[in-house]
Amino acid sequence: MTTLTIRRPDDWHLHLRDGAMLQAVLPETARHFARAIIMPNLVPPVVTLDDAVAYRDRILAALPQGMTFEPLMTLYLTEGTDPTDVERAAASGLVKAVKLYPAGATTNSHSGVRDLTKVMAVLETMARIGLPLCTHGEVTDPEVDIFDREAVFIDTVLAPLRRRLPELRIVMEHITTEEGVAYAADGGENLAATITTHHMIINRNHILAGGIKPHYYCLPVAKREKHRLALRKAATSGSPRYFLGTDSAPHVDALKEHACGCAGCFTATNTLSLLAHVFEEEGALDRLEGFTSLHGPAFYRLPVNTATVALEKRAEPCVWPDKIVSGAGPVTVFQPGFPVHWHVLT
Repeated sequence: MTTLTIRRPDDWHLHLRDGAMLQAVLPETARHFARAIIMPNLVPPVVTLDDAVAYRDRILAALPQGMTFEPLMTLYLTEGTDPTDVERAAASGLVKAVKLYPAGATTNSHSGVRDLTKVMAVLETMARIGLPLCTHGEVTDPEVDIFDREAVFIDTVLAPLRRRLPELRIVMEHITTEEGVAYAADGGENLAATITTHHMIINRNHILAGGIKPHYYCLPVAKREKHRLALRKAATSGSPRYFLGTDSAPHVDALKEHACGCAGCFTATNTLSLLAHVFEEEGALDRLEGFTSLHGPAFYRLPVNTATVALEKRAEPCVWPDKIVSGAGPVTVFQPGFPVHWHVLT
């Protein structure tokens, strides 16, 4: 197979930032994706419906003329979140999910949740109205090894929460482990999981072997090779429990190449080509459309996109810019470390 046409994909986990960075990176997503679940971890975070409306308007104002893109907004869950505002946000049709960040888990998560009992009223409201909860699935206990934090989160936070509120619809975002794959597989119709492009390509050796590679550092951090292989198997399985969430996360190089470097891989530019490469390697090109374009809308109860995107496999490899230039500074584009021959036709 050298050509492939799929429904225009969606990204179910995306960081666009704000200001000059938003203006620089939004076109990289809008070029290929129809919609995206927009992460709310700005400073200050997107907590209320009014915050979400204002951020949506800034996103649309930054969209280049001639491009079409629909931002699907989320609210940042805090211990002060008002359940009434969450219900109003869902009823507006603008807000599609609420995001749970354990406090201190990742970039701009200091306003997140420390005590889950303090947000139960919000979660009960969400369960009643069917609004999904998107989880950053890691504990932040410093005594728990960073490579074990996802598995511990499943056992100590997610499983008890689902026993208490089985009707709550949950997305396990950017899973990185065999345990995450297995838990999502057996979770039933109210549970799904997103998988990133980069976690199917890199393992922890890519970050640490032969010197620290800051542009491969992300949170959740890449794990052992066995976990990478489990993610590839899940993503290419055809199961509707798994769909694409790139977690494309731009940081300027000065903050990545730093004594305390920021976590995140910027993959918006080349995700579709990379995914075609991965799915071809797994003998599953016929399942790429499900992962990128069908399973996510089904879980979020949204229509499938009618427009299509075509890819072509060529003899010459893809060439992407090393960096995206923004008014805030340069952003390094994720490089897989091998030639990729699937070109997106525009």
